Amino acid sequence: MSVDTATVKKIASLARIAITEEDATRIAPELDNILHWIEQLGEVDTSGVEPMTAVIPNHLRLRDDVVNADPLTGGGIREALMANAPQAEHGFFTVPKVIE
Repeated sequence: MSVDTATVKKIASLARIAITEEDATRIAPELDNILHWIEQLGEVDTSGVEPMTAVIPNHLRLRDDVVNADPLTGGGIREALMANAPQAEHGFFTVPKVIE
């Protein structure tokens, strides 16, 4: 794919970036080189490579999701919290609607 100044202007318009004619003329070959480099990456054989989410292996430390009823360490104090709420309904804080 070849990038010309008209394409650069359209991309700038979609991105809401104001550019001059000189900028579009200067940027067009740079974008063309970037796209050429991306096409070269597509030629690399990655059939034996597993997809990855990070550069290093990362294992999450998980714990059991249990309710702690000890009021000193958290949990079991819903009624005390709701007593401080300006508005509460069904055991939850009531807040004004922000999306219409």
